[in-house]
Amino acid sequence: MVDIMNKHALIVGATGIAGSNLAELLLAEGGWDVTGLSRSISPIAGVRTLSCDLTDAASVATALSQEKPSHVFITAWARQATEAENCRVNGGIVRNVLDALKGRGVQHVALVTGTKHYLGPFEAYAKTAPETPFREEQARLPNENFYYVQEDEIFAASEREGSTWSVHRPHTLIGFAVGNAMNMAATLGVYAEICKETGSKFVFPGSLQQWEAATDVTDARILAKHLKWAATTPAAANHAFNVVNGEIFRWKWLWPRLAAYFGIEAAEYPGKPEPLETRLADAGPVWDEIVRKHGLENNPLSRVASFWHTDADLGREVETFNDMGKSRKFGFMDYQDTLTSFTDAFDRLRAARIIP
Repeated sequence: MVDIMNKHALIVGATGIAGSNLAELLLAEGGWDVTGLSRSISPIAGVRTLSCDLTDAASVATALSQEKPSHVFITAWARQATEAENCRVNGGIVRNVLDALKGRGVQHVALVTGTKHYLGPFEAYAKTAPETPFREEQARLPNENFYYVQEDEIFAASEREGSTWSVHRPHTLIGFAVGNAMNMAATLGVYAEICKETGSKFVFPGSLQQWEAATDVTDARILAKHLKWAATTPAAANHAFNVVNGEIFRWKWLWPRLAAYFGIEAAEYPGKPEPLETRLADAGPVWDEIVRKHGLENNPLSRVASFWHTDADLGREVETFNDMGKSRKFGFMDYQDTLTSFTDAFDRLRAARIIP
């Protein structure tokens, strides 16, 4: 049973898109002490940051030596060259944190993974076509997958410590964040501004299947609400959940609406993928000029856009969307309009002087 009167959240990866949105939510609602564990200092007022190297057990143990959180939210990962290394490093991050907190009375551990649980790791990404919508009871794929390794670490720690756990599987994350590899909103915002600056066409860069198929995304604010809900709802303990906006859409519907936000025209779909990583390989100087012209924060293109990750999401050749029935049955009813997910993120990026 989770003691909701003792609420000290340790957010592992508090400066990322998931962790920062969770920190903002907990602090806004009140009643939570929020500690962040990350390499960099959280800019969010009210978050006490403990800096460490998450991949180094001794560094993590030192940072957490005096901590007794009631709730641990693990939202961090570190991309590696191979899935074997992803398993070693990212499984190690979870193990380092939970080993450092042995015997400290942690009540609940929440882990954020994603739809690669169903689609496979980057090396074999979307090479199979699991039945849609994805449902939590679907069996693990036979591939190596660092999400599975991370899950096994929290299962083992929870059994050892007598704590509860939850696993949260968002789809593509949409929200405000800078320097985050998984933020499609920032990537598409930067792409749109480069198109506007150069007079280029705003072309959907992905596959015909993604252009036409039903899909969904996850607003980082919905994910934050879901994390808090599962951590404080006894009936939701010890379950894995999909978490998406609750709206199914097609990119051919959404794309011209994103273009309209930026005052540009969406191009006709070219009939084949035109990946951003290739199209914008030499766009660094253009972005630097946009930054100079509009007085933006001095971020290099590689910090504000992750073309490779957006290309991976939009280049899939299999249909991808998630069932939310399990969360609904347990009482989570929040919904988020998807167009607003993007435009709210764009608004915040503009307000922070990240995009013009």
